[in-house]
Amino acid sequence: MAAHVPKAPGYLQMLTSGSRYYSGQEEVVYRNIEACKELSRSLKAIYGPSGLNKLVINHLEKILVTADTATVLQEFQIEHPAASMLLQAVKMQEEEVGDGRNFVLILAGSLLENAGGLLRMGLSVPEVVKGYRKGCKKALDVLENLTCSSLKDIRDLQEVASVLRTPIGSKLHGYQDLLSRLVAQSCVSVMSQSAGSFHTDQVRVCKILGAGIQDSLVLEGMAFKRETEGLVNAVQDARIVIYQCPFDLAQPETKGTVLLKNAREMLSYSQGEEMLMETQVRELAGSGVNVVVVGGKIGDMALHYADKYRLMVMRLQSRHDLRRLGKAVGTAPLMKLATPLPGETGHCKRVYTQEMGDTQVVVFEQERGLSAVATIVLRGSTERLQDNVEQAVADGLSAYRALSQDGRLLPGAGATEMELAVKIADHGSTCPGLDQYAIKAYAKAFESLVEALVQNSGEREGHILARLCAIHQEGGRNVGFDLDGREVEAGGGVLDAAEAGIFDPYLVKFWGIKLATNAAVTILSVDQIIMAKKSGGPKPRGDNPNWDEPPDHID
Repeated sequence: MAAHVPKAPGYLQMLTSGSRYYSGQEEVVYRNIEACKELSRSLKAIYGPSGLNKLVINHLEKILVTADTATVLQEFQIEHPAASMLLQAVKMQEEEVGDGRNFVLILAGSLLENAGGLLRMGLSVPEVVKGYRKGCKKALDVLENLTCSSLKDIRDLQEVASVLRTPIGSKLHGYQDLLSRLVAQSCVSVMSQSAGSFHTDQVRVCKILGAGIQDSLVLEGMAFKRETEGLVNAVQDARIVIYQCPFDLAQPETKGTVLLKNAREMLSYSQGEEMLMETQVRELAGSGVNVVVVGGKIGDMALHYADKYRLMVMRLQSRHDLRRLGKAVGTAPLMKLATPLPGETGHCKRVYTQEMGDTQVVVFEQERGLSAVATIVLRGSTERLQDNVEQAVADGLSAYRALSQDGRLLPGAGATEMELAVKIADHGSTCPGLDQYAIKAYAKAFESLVEALVQNSGEREGHILARLCAIHQEGGRNVGFDLDGREVEAGGGVLDAAEAGIFDPYLVKFWGIKLATNAAVTILSVDQIIMAKKSGGPKPRGDNPNWDEPPDHID
């Protein structure tokens, strides 16, 4: 009989077998910093308009080529607890403003990297945390005074398009002028019907393969890549009813048996079904309805009578699309097949079928300025290009949502980050005690954002950073990095972001600084990690291509 081996004293004595326990700066703090630093460094190359793409193959073996931080992180299967906390901060940034995800990741990673250097110099964790909190407070105070412009009219098409160029161009450089006009047109069209608030769900993106990006357009209403079910494919002055149930005779939930004694009973049974279906369709047509949208299956008999009474019938399998269509036409989906009341039908200018490329599209077109939902029809030669354009459009919509809440604008092109670095470093020099080292390290983290911007463009970051730092110390707070300007040796490399029309929404930087600082401080404050044993049995073995070979066979 095997002898009982006692557990080591401490935490492991109280935990179940298989649990893991880490403690101390070497095992916890430095390892957490290293994990977050590697995560931040891996996505630093996709920051800015000149960022590179990442090729990701997920667990389903789907190949993704993208420069979108949210898409890459979504496919990462991160298990490290500290890196997961950093991931939560990025998700919070996406929920709050929908943009600036990589800003949070790079800033938090740089804060943790600088904190690691301070800890090795001899500073304690509480001193670093205290200095970082002071630096964050100073950064938010400076940010208030850095606003150089504001969006005066959220419904002004030209003004909105000029502001959206920067967030869209940072995702897809070269198409910002075209896409900013499309996004501005769609957002302004739905804002005229809103009570001052905008949701990204009010603008839908429909990708149709073929033609070029310049052939993309905005529809006030909705468009679906489907065909109508019956013979009617165009209706003017449409009265629309939406059903979430099948467009057919109701069937009992339980199986039943019908006993027919003779041919007359069989004929009367089938004729009764036909009369019931015709009555329902006739009552629909009599109520003024001429377009029927259903979420369930469509019966042949119901479709026959719909064609007879000139009703357009369309099927949408997505409940989300049914609700959004109902919002666009001013109605709500009905749960059962019945004649709608006067307030249960929607209206739009016309519904028609149009061929775009080789794709049939059903368009619900609303009167100009009266649509609660708009659709951006994206054209493109490849699906991958359309996916990249869709991500840029999504960032533009998120920027518009942030501007509808707070219209203040900050200088872009790295000017805000460099000004924050200079101001916070100057503030740290005036602080007594050891806090000043942490405050200066906090300021240096903002330089890493400008450094990533310059590095990804192919320029030498040393010359640009030194020149920007000197200009900002002399009072040029709106000066940033010139991506498309002259060579650095020829006196170029910098520009006035405000004069060039390069702006960032205030809320993006505000929430980015708060979330990145909170994430870094939280990770630094962890001194112990206790991990329970994973539930479940052993993992299944992978596929063995040599299953028929002896176990000791060597290829």
